Amino acid sequence: MALKATVFKAQLQISDLDRHYYESHTLTLARHPSETETRMMVRLLAFCLFADPQLSFTKGLSTDEEPDLWQHSLSGEIERWIELGQPEERRLRQACGRARQVVVINYAGRAAALWWQQIGANLGRLRNLRVLDLDPAEVEALTALVERSMDLQCTLDGGQVWIGNGQSMVELTPTIRQAGGDR
Repeated sequence: MALKATVFKAQLQISDLDRHYYESHTLTLARHPSETETRMMVRLLAFCLFADPQLSFTKGLSTDEEPDLWQHSLSGEIERWIELGQPEERRLRQACGRARQVVVINYAGRAAALWWQQIGANLGRLRNLRVLDLDPAEVEALTALVERSMDLQCTLDGGQVWIGNGQSMVELTPTIRQAGGDR
């Protein structure tokens, strides 16, 4: 018998002072049986960082053809392709050919540094690839906010992110490893 995804609900208030984006989102996050709560919360953080009415979660771990999140234009083109972890170089090259911007969010500390050491020079040529690193201690604090039903407030300002649930507040500072913009 196959294991089913665990469903989490998030009521999310986003105040992005850098982009002047102020919206509320009601999200349903399906956590695949092989996905950790940490990875799920990094997906939620990715949504906060790039929030847009067209941004959506995909099938994620259950399919190889899709990223973790993506944003389509109204005409159907892929505007933003967001991957978590350390994807293979080939996958990123293909994604950069399909999307206007590709974003990788690393959250594995030393493993992320080793991944970049191995393929970073080759990926540096991909002008539309943006790579962000998260501090493992900050990600661990973010994971502590997990509940089956979450009511979260997120504020982004000057490259810093604050996410809280009324009782706790977590501060995260993503580090830009490669700044790549749109192609």
